[in-house]
Amino acid sequence: MTSTDTRVEAEDSGPSGYAAARLRLLQEGARSGPPRRAALAELTDDWLTGLFTAGSGGMRGVSLVAVGGYGRGELSPRSDLDLLLLHDGGDSGAVASLADRIWYPVWDLGLDLDHSVRTPAEARKTAADDLKVQLGLLDARHLAGDLGLTAGLRTAVLADWRNQAPKRLPELQELCAERAERQGELQYLLEPDLKEARGGLRDATALRAVAASWLADAPREGLSDARRRLLDVRDALHLATGRATDRLALQEQDQVAAELGLLDADTLLRQVYEAARVVSYASDVTWREVGRVLRSRAVRPRLRAMLGGGKPVAERSPLAEGVVEQDGEVGLARAARPERDPVLPLRAAAAAAQADLPLSLHAVRRMAAAARPLPTPWPAEAREQLVTLLGSGRATIEVWEALEAEGLITRLLPDWERVRCRPQRNAVHIWTVDRHLIETAVRASELTRRVGRPDLLLVSALLHDIGKGWPGDHSVAGEIIARDVAARIGFDRTDVAVLATLVRHHLLLIDTATRRDLEDPATVRSVAEAVGSQGTLELLHALTEADALATGPAAWSTWRGSLVADLVKRVSAVLAGDAPEEPEAAAPTAEQERLAIEACRTGGPVLSLRAQTEPVDTDTDSGSTTVPDDPEPLGVELLIAVPDQPGVLPSVAGVLAMHRLTVRTAELRALDLPDGVEGSVLLLNWRVAAEYGSLPQAARLRADLVRALDGSLDITARLAERDAAYPRRRGIVAPPARVTVAPAASRLATVIEVRAHDAPGLLHRIGRALEEAHVRVRSMHVSTLGANAVDAFYVTGTKGAPLPGAEAASVARALEETLRA
Repeated sequence: MTSTDTRVEAEDSGPSGYAAARLRLLQEGARSGPPRRAALAELTDDWLTGLFTAGSGGMRGVSLVAVGGYGRGELSPRSDLDLLLLHDGGDSGAVASLADRIWYPVWDLGLDLDHSVRTPAEARKTAADDLKVQLGLLDARHLAGDLGLTAGLRTAVLADWRNQAPKRLPELQELCAERAERQGELQYLLEPDLKEARGGLRDATALRAVAASWLADAPREGLSDARRRLLDVRDALHLATGRATDRLALQEQDQVAAELGLLDADTLLRQVYEAARVVSYASDVTWREVGRVLRSRAVRPRLRAMLGGGKPVAERSPLAEGVVEQDGEVGLARAARPERDPVLPLRAAAAAAQADLPLSLHAVRRMAAAARPLPTPWPAEAREQLVTLLGSGRATIEVWEALEAEGLITRLLPDWERVRCRPQRNAVHIWTVDRHLIETAVRASELTRRVGRPDLLLVSALLHDIGKGWPGDHSVAGEIIARDVAARIGFDRTDVAVLATLVRHHLLLIDTATRRDLEDPATVRSVAEAVGSQGTLELLHALTEADALATGPAAWSTWRGSLVADLVKRVSAVLAGDAPEEPEAAAPTAEQERLAIEACRTGGPVLSLRAQTEPVDTDTDSGSTTVPDDPEPLGVELLIAVPDQPGVLPSVAGVLAMHRLTVRTAELRALDLPDGVEGSVLLLNWRVAAEYGSLPQAARLRADLVRALDGSLDITARLAERDAAYPRRRGIVAPPARVTVAPAASRLATVIEVRAHDAPGLLHRIGRALEEAHVRVRSMHVSTLGANAVDAFYVTGTKGAPLPGAEAASVARALEETLRA
């Protein structure tokens, strides 16, 4: 039977004819999705038009209007009918009688009905008082009767909406936020509400309302397909349950999947999550744009009054090379060339996350369209920017989602595709696999002060469940993937092995601590053999906690934490029995010796700047040597030789901070001079990079360093003036600095370890604090891993001996207080 035949049957047979035609339509296996919804709406239109015509008796000044979902033609099998009987205020008795002749047949069929009878003025007043009514009227569609009456109301309602948009849109945004708080995020729920949860059909409708205001519009790519997919799932849910429900319960997912011709319930959920992610991202972008427009409208009249007219130009503040902040978003600088700068997407993402600002939609799309793929292995800068992004805490999530929405994540990490939107049917887990990995990185960023290699902790957090996209034990599969990914993003062989071990054994500590007898020496020995080293154990302990905290409230507790800590303590004792000997100091190179002699001769600092490239990779197994065609620049190597004197460390660090040079690695040590050369020289071997722009001239650096050492340059005041000249950005809230004394780390000096958030002038502050504590820095080893500084200072007292225990603890406390101030 054709759709025309179905409509004729409905018109000829009254309610029973409509019911039969409706049932037949819903049972047609060949027609589903948008065609079936359109046919059902058309069939219902014809039936209701017949009821209106039969009941109105030629009455004038009255019309029947579909509103809300029915007005949009989005009728699912058990959808209610949203109807408005509109009249011009004439014969109220006749209007009431007509309403009864329409409403009662609908009720008799058991259909849900949301109905009202109003004049245009009453409809507009009700809409002004009730935002939900106004949203429904935005989709008003004429069914029968006086077309002019319907058209007049629709025109007036749209005009009201546009005129009142500055007031109503914030109300709508608040309504969406409250609903999201109650219902959760559709893209992560195992039993989601397709309509009410964030990223569901209600949010898709809200985006239509924003577009109707003409103030802003949602990103269109993929949005209509996402809305269609959610409606298709709701149709199948209604057919499978026979109920007007929007909640996709676990026990019904297999049946719904079969109704849609999908492989299984996991495939169904993944499609739902992908659609919800599109709607959620579009909502985020749209509401940001609404806020920007409304702020602009509020500020512009005042600016024009002050400036005497003209359109104000938003300030552009540099964040990184090729990256700027403008109007509360992170975008690309005018000179940025993503087609020539493959690291730009990661650099922009890291800068946005560190500033706790969103990436602009235009910037992300431009990078997605133009950026070249990263070479294999990645440049060191790309690896560092990834670590910085992962270590930015909660701000990482929104930035990561923006990259993922435009396909940049799977382009950077192809293995991500298998875990993207993958559900976890486990009562303990509250996130999809991909979101769980990002949540673990967020949790790990809070623990970076506990480990010596925060970069390895953050990357292992990102990869620890990457094997869940493959069959079999996800830890075994994940180890293989982690080795490949770690090598591809540029970690050396030692670090690749550590990352593979962390992924392979990321469940080892929690499983052993909660399921094995820790008093059994064999248990502890087996863990020690699997872990292999103190550094890996330290990382695995932090990863275990981050993983559990990111899983859900049931996965971690004080009791579980104490069990794991006890196991770690026992394993550490076993591993300490094979502690490596303290390495001997390396002999100076010819260039270092030359600079030292020159510093002694002149009595002042001597420095050298040169580009540093990746080291040659020697394959010790095969004896071959790999020399890259185009060695990757790691930054600039800065060698400084200066006569031993107080204040060298804070002076050098302060001068570099003044010139906006970021310190990536730094070493300081006293140098033994050749026989016959009098004096003592400190040698500083640092790798630096410009925050943005070009490097300063070596002569300028030396001149400022001379002034800093003789006291004529007040570095602290200069840095304070520069900070005061720029408004403070909101940025992320980093975990507080942690300063500890490493016990028995050296027989010749006291080792003070500093783990802190990297920031301009950090090393200068540390150097000043150590100088004020009257300790001598014998040597130091500084590294910046992403946004984290991990520094070790070998200090002695004034007589060159290690500090007594109490004094060392006091110095560490004072330094920690300085860094937390």
